[in-house]
Amino acid sequence: MLIQTRTIVVQKGNADKVVERFSKEGVLDEREGLIDISVMVNKSRKLEHDEVVVLIRWESEDAWKAWEKSPEHIQGHRNSRGQQPPEYVVSTTVNMYEVPKVRPGKAGARPSA
Repeated sequence: MLIQTRTIVVQKGNADKVVERFSKEGVLDEREGLIDISVMVNKSRKLEHDEVVVLIRWESEDAWKAWEKSPEHIQGHRNSRGQQPPEYVVSTTVNMYEVPKVRPGKAGARPSA
């Protein structure tokens, strides 16, 4: 499994705009090998900014690479070329993680109803 995280730091009060953008279905949702997308908001009140983390799980690195090379992904980047991020975005960081082991807890081991 491969996980990509995108951490987006925004000015206070703007997390909902990022959540809305990343919650919409799109061409990525139809990709072979995509497991799921989670959109998370850091609930710490001590931060001076809001922080949204988008976690995208892929079955394999090959599945992710196929998405990166797909015409839909490439066209999406072409369409956004030259556009500035919204003024409320402070920073964006992208990381990739190989997942060598997953240990399900009790909730993950329950049979489906």
